[in-house]
Amino acid sequence: HRAGQKTTKPNTWKDGIAVAEWLVAQKYTSPGRLAVMGGSAGGIFVGRAMTARPDLFAAAVVSVGNTDLVRSETRANGVANIPEYGTVKREDEFRALLEMSPYASIREGVKYPAAVFEHGANDSRVDVWMSLKTASRLAAATSSGRPVLLRLEYDGGHGVGGTRMQGQLRTADRWAFLLWQFGLAKPAP
Repeated sequence: HRAGQKTTKPNTWKDGIAVAEWLVAQKYTSPGRLAVMGGSAGGIFVGRAMTARPDLFAAAVVSVGNTDLVRSETRANGVANIPEYGTVKREDEFRALLEMSPYASIREGVKYPAAVFEHGANDSRVDVWMSLKTASRLAAATSSGRPVLLRLEYDGGHGVGGTRMQGQLRTADRWAFLLWQFGLAKPAP
């Protein structure tokens, strides 16, 4: 755990990238059939894996993701995360936050994979503006022509505590999106 927090947080997405590269090298899959998915703090992992190696993934699913680490501690739940991520008030930790921030890592003209950002409008743990802001930035910056979608649940929160139907619809949408991006299914009109 300590090897993947604050200034060592890059180990998390670098390890994930190494696993993805191994899967491709061993011919278990190919970049056209590989996705990265995670939520909440896992949004850091997904967002940074996607921005560090956009050529390695066909798609990314970011669910209630913490994607703007530089501004993270300004939100209501942000101070509680300082022991895990760091603070902008210390130079070394600010630099680490900047490096781990998916939002800050998006570059103009890069061919990013397709992405869907899922969020509940009533999320009290990770503010919905993080997904809105990051999805907008990614959609404007990418040159891949792949879709960047935003899936909002106006009566949802952080994912837990939703209804069974909300969870089932979210799961169905995720897999429909991934199968579409892998070229295995076509979207319904």
